[in-house]
Amino acid sequence: MDFKPLITLLAIVNPLAIVPFFIHYTQGFSRAQRRRTIWTASFSAFVVIATSALAGLKILEFFSISLASFQVGGGMLLLISSLNMLNAQPAEAKPHTNEMEEGAEKAAMGASIAVVPLTIPLLTGPATMSTVVIYAEKAKTFWQLSTLVGYGIVIGIATALCFALAQPIARVLGKTGINVMTRLMGLILAALAVEVMADGLLKLFPALSR
Repeated sequence: MDFKPLITLLAIVNPLAIVPFFIHYTQGFSRAQRRRTIWTASFSAFVVIATSALAGLKILEFFSISLASFQVGGGMLLLISSLNMLNAQPAEAKPHTNEMEEGAEKAAMGASIAVVPLTIPLLTGPATMSTVVIYAEKAKTFWQLSTLVGYGIVIGIATALCFALAQPIARVLGKTGINVMTRLMGLILAALAVEVMADGLLKLFPALSR
């Protein structure tokens, strides 16, 4: 069984790095509201990954985009995400985007912020979707594709655990510990991004392999 897709997704989604944002946005929430936010965010992350795995290639075909071009573009997104993480920022967004400001306003009003900004763009975004589509193309059998969708369940569970244990994690690791973990994931993601881009470039320009 190939665990590379799971490792890549864990590095990109990295729910541990989103714990401080979860704590910030859910300040003043009741236990029931916080539990509902955790469930919604975790399920939404799974839906994004599953949808990308099952329908991503069809969307590429509809727009007549070659997988090789998508690999190069997706690899560049992963590389940008890894640079964000090496600066101890979430992979999919920087801390002061419009989406996050909107999320803060929703939290102040007591509205659910599970989908925006927690799931999109903080947990899952263009880099996550690109990665899933690239690995979906490599899935040659029904079981391999099912495994990729199953990895979405693992990501959802990891997200739920990190958010449910947000306060203990924040106390034990602190901001410094979370930043170190984020930078380590960023380094792994940078290496994977180069590999994805190289694979796409070899398909676009076969002469490079010589």
